[in-house]
Amino acid sequence: MAISELELPAGVVAHPQSDAEQLARALADRVCEALSEALAARGKASLVVSGGRSPIAFLEALSTRQLDWSRVQVSLADERWVDVDDPDSNEGLVRRHLLRNAAVDAQLIGLYQPAETLEQAAEQANRRLRDLGRPIDVLVLGMGNDGHTASLFPNSPLLARGLDPAGRVDCLPMRAPSAPEQRISMTYPLLASARIQCLAIQGQQKLDTLRQAMQLETLQMPIGAFLHSPLEIYWCP
Repeated sequence: MAISELELPAGVVAHPQSDAEQLARALADRVCEALSEALAARGKASLVVSGGRSPIAFLEALSTRQLDWSRVQVSLADERWVDVDDPDSNEGLVRRHLLRNAAVDAQLIGLYQPAETLEQAAEQANRRLRDLGRPIDVLVLGMGNDGHTASLFPNSPLLARGLDPAGRVDCLPMRAPSAPEQRISMTYPLLASARIQCLAIQGQQKLDTLRQAMQLETLQMPIGAFLHSPLEIYWCP
C-alpha cells in the first residue's frame, strides 16, 4: 500500500518520495522555503523539530540550506531528560547535525534543564519557551509505531493534559514506555499552532499506524490529534 491509497482527512496533503534520501532533501527544501517566507514577512522565524534517529538525514540536509540563520530560532518538540552530552539527548542531536554548515548561527532553545525532579525540569522548560516566537513558523514531527508523536505517548499519565486543546502550558513531564523513560514534551496547543506542520515517516508499518490512528481515539494514538489541515505528510517506502 502507498500513501496515495490512504483516505487522508480533508486538508491533509501527502508528499510521497522514492527513498529516504529524497525525503530528506524534499523536506529540507520545504522547511527552507517556509523559513525564508517567515523571514521576509516578519524578520525572524521559528522552527521546531523532532529528535531520534530518523531525522538525521533531514537535519543534515537542512543545515546546508542558505538562510539568515542568525534570525532563526530552533527548538524541540520533545526531549529526553538526560544531559545534552548524552547520546540520547535530542538537543545534542540537533547540535551535531543541524547547527553546523550554513545553520551554525541559529538560536537553539533547548528543553533540557538540570533539576531535582522531572516536574521541576518541565517547569523550567516552560519558562525557557517564553522566548520562542509564536506561533511557530514550521513544525516537523515524527511518529512511532505506537502512534506517539513528540513525547505524547499512549498511556502516559499526563497524556490527556498534553492533548487538551485548551491547555495553558507549553510543555509537560511525560513518561515513555522505553528508556530513557523520563521525557519533556511540548503540548498539543503549542505544536498545533504552527503555521506549517509536517510529518515525516518511512515504511509500510508507519502507514499502517497512520491508518489505525485515523480510526482510533487520540488517547490511543496521539498522532491522530494532528491529522487535520494544514498537515503535510512526507513518506517514503
